[in-house]
Amino acid sequence: MTMDIQVTQADYNNERHRQHIPLLLNAYACDPMGGGTPLTEQVMQNLVTRLQALPHAFSVLAYVNGEPAGLANCFEGFSTFACKPLINIHDICVRAEFRGLGVSQKLLAKVEELARQRECCKITLEVLSNNHVAKSAYQKYGFAGYELDPTAGSAVFWQKSLTY
Repeated sequence: MTMDIQVTQADYNNERHRQHIPLLLNAYACDPMGGGTPLTEQVMQNLVTRLQALPHAFSVLAYVNGEPAGLANCFEGFSTFACKPLINIHDICVRAEFRGLGVSQKLLAKVEELARQRECCKITLEVLSNNHVAKSAYQKYGFAGYELDPTAGSAVFWQKSLTY
C-alpha cells in the first residue's frame, strides 16, 4: 500500500485543522512519553482559539492518506546572543499507528522551512532523556544536545509549575 504523506502549516480558521490539532495533541498526552493523561475538555475546546490569539504561534500538521498523523506546535522566540528569532518546537508527535513512516522527519522539515522563511537562527525542542526513539529521530534530522562550552556542561530543561 502506498503512503501519501502531506505536511502543511495549520490554518487556525480551517475547521478540519481546528479538530485535528487537539485530537493529535490528546493522542500525545495519552502516550507515556506525553505524560499518560488525556487533555481536559477545557483544553480540547479552547486550544486552537488560544493558539490563534498568539501571533508568535504556529502549528504544522501531517496527514497520511488523508488521516491526521502528526503535529508540531511551535512558538517564535528570540536569541539574544544571535539577535535573531528562533523557533521552539513545544510539542511534536506522531500517532502510534503512523510511526516508522518518516512523518517526524517531514514535520521537522516543514518547521525548518518556516523557520528559514522567518530568518531564524535555530530551532529548539525538548525531549525526555529516556525517549530514545524521539532522540534518534531528532539526531537523524541534525539536532544535538545544547552546550556553549563542554567544560560548562550541557543545558538542562527545568520547570516550575504555577498553581492558581
